[in-house]
Amino acid sequence: MKHLLKHAFVLFLLSSAAHAQSLSIPLGQQGDALVNSPSRGQSPSQVLEQFGLPQAQHPAVGSPPITRWDYPHFSVYFEHQHVINSVLKHQPSHPTSQTNHD
Repeated sequence: MKHLLKHAFVLFLLSSAAHAQSLSIPLGQQGDALVNSPSRGQSPSQVLEQFGLPQAQHPAVGSPPITRWDYPHFSVYFEHQHVINSVLKHQPSHPTSQTNHD
């Protein structure tokens, strides 16, 4: 009986996995591809010179230390004193406007 219940449970798990849904976001739709952002290898002073002060600076986390600077349209990730990546922020193609109905 235990053996039969075990098989029934396994069949249940397999059948539920077949009904799983996935969400896919096409590559390149996370932000405006024309936005200029820092290049890999730039120093913090080069980023400051080119883009100005960030909106927010997050302290280093982990080992090696990774630091993040947030700008309006992208975030920059530094490892030690060099850009390792810059990521565009999602910009909705049709921003919703909120109106007050009094």
